[in-house]
Amino acid sequence: MALKEEAVLTVDTMNSNVKEMQYAVRGPIVGLAAEVESELENGQDKPFKEVVRANIGDCHATGQHPLTFLRQVLALTVYPDLFKDPNFPEDAKLRANLVLDSCKGRSVGSYSESSGLKNVRKHIAEFIERRDGYQADMNHVFTSTGASEGIKTILHLLNCDIDGKKPGVMIPIPQYPLYSATLVEYAMPQIQYYLDEENHWSLDMAEMQRAIDEARSTCNPRAVVVINPGNPTGQVLSRQNIESIIKFAHKERLVILADEVYQHNVYDPACEFHSFKKVLTEMGPEISANVQLASFMSISKGYMGECGLRAGYFEVVNFDEKLLMQLNKCISVKLCPPVTGQAALECVVNPPREGEPSYELHEKEKAEVLDGLKAKAKLVSSTFNAIDGISCNNIQGAMYCFPQVQIPKKAIEYTQSNLYKVGVDEIKITPDEFYCFELLKKTGLCVVPGSGFKQREGTYHFRCTILPEKEKFDVVMEKFKKFHTEFLAEWQ
Repeated sequence: MALKEEAVLTVDTMNSNVKEMQYAVRGPIVGLAAEVESELENGQDKPFKEVVRANIGDCHATGQHPLTFLRQVLALTVYPDLFKDPNFPEDAKLRANLVLDSCKGRSVGSYSESSGLKNVRKHIAEFIERRDGYQADMNHVFTSTGASEGIKTILHLLNCDIDGKKPGVMIPIPQYPLYSATLVEYAMPQIQYYLDEENHWSLDMAEMQRAIDEARSTCNPRAVVVINPGNPTGQVLSRQNIESIIKFAHKERLVILADEVYQHNVYDPACEFHSFKKVLTEMGPEISANVQLASFMSISKGYMGECGLRAGYFEVVNFDEKLLMQLNKCISVKLCPPVTGQAALECVVNPPREGEPSYELHEKEKAEVLDGLKAKAKLVSSTFNAIDGISCNNIQGAMYCFPQVQIPKKAIEYTQSNLYKVGVDEIKITPDEFYCFELLKKTGLCVVPGSGFKQREGTYHFRCTILPEKEKFDVVMEKFKKFHTEFLAEWQ
C-alpha cells in the first residue's frame, strides 16, 4: 500500500487572507440553526416547532411569493415554445423578446457581453434616468452577479499601493460583512467610521474626519462605502447627509461606493430615498465633474427578492475612457453574469406600464410586498422597544433592525472564561454570540450577533430581518420577550 504523501494544499499552506475572512450572516449561528432543525426533524421535544430564520435577507425562503410578471418573462426566455401559449400576456412576451433579441442564437444559454445584454443595459440607463431626472449612459452601466460581485470589482480596481502605502477603504460600523470580508481577502486596510446610534444611525461628519485622519499614517485612503438604506441598521440618509458625504469625498479625494440595493425599501413617511447620482449631479460642476462614484443595485432586495437568480448592476460616474477599458477587461475574465438573472433584471428596470395587460396585477403584488414589510418594520421595532434592556431605532428602510441589548456582567464574564459547544466543536464566543445562541436554542429564532457587523466597544447588538411571515413573528416575539426576561434573571 502506497504511503500517503503530504498534500500540496492544506489549511497551513492556503491563502492566509481567506482564513482570516469572516462572513457573519453565514457564520456559526447558521450551523447551530441547522443542528437545531435536525433535532426537530428527529423528534426532539423543544418549546418551538420550527426555526425562524431571521438571520439573512432571503425573501422567498421566508415565504414571499415571486412576482407573476417576472416569472412569466423568465419562463418565456428559458422555454420559448411558451410564446405559443395564449395564457402568457403580450407585455411579458414583449419583454422576453427584448431579452432574447440581445442573446446570441436567441438563447439564454449563450454568453452575453461581459458588461451585460445590450437591451438590458439600455433599459437600466432609462430606469436611472426616470428615477433621477438626469441622463445615464448605458456604456457606464454594467450588469453583475448580484450587487456583491460589482462591489468586489470596484474594490479590486482600487487595490493599488501608492507611495508605499496600502489602499484604505472607509466602511461604516456597523457594516454589511461583505465589505470587511472582501477587504481582508484583498489585504486592503479597513478605515472604520461609526454611525451615530443616538441619531437614527446617521453619518456624523466629525466622526468620518476622525477616522480618515487617524488612518493616513498607516494607509492611503482611497474610497468611502455608504449603505443607504442601511444594512444592518435600517436607516435612510437625508439629502443633507448625502451632500455632506459627497463634499467630504471631494475634499479628501475619495471614490464613493454607494450601496443602494434597498432603494425601494423605505417605510418611514418622513424619509425619502435620494440616489447619490442625483444628488451629485445637482451639486454644481466643481463637485459633480470631479467626484467619482460607483452605485449598486440588485434584484435580491426591494420588492423582488430574487436572491437565487443572482443579478444586479452598477453604474460608474466620472470614470474616464482608459479606466472604463480596464474595468471592461477586469469583468471580461468572469465571462458574463447569469443571463437568466439579466432577464429578471429586465423586468425590474422595464416593468409593466400603465395600459399594459400585466400592469394592475404587478402593481398589486408590488404593493402587497412593500406594505407587508412596512407593517412588520413597525411591529418589530415597537416590540423590541417595549422590552426592558432592549433599545431599537425605528426601521426607516431596508429589511433589518439592529437592536442594542444590555447583557449582564455575569454573562459577559462567563463568555470570557468558557467555551461554547456548537456541533462537535467548542469555540470561543462573544457575549452577543452567547445571547443569540441561547435565543436560538430556546425560542427557535435565528438572528445574527452584532459582533459580526462590528459595533462600538462595550455595546452588544443583533441583526434581525423583518422578512418572516407576520403570523410567525407574532408567535416568536412573544417567545423572545419570555426568553429575554429569563436570561436577565438567570445572569443578573
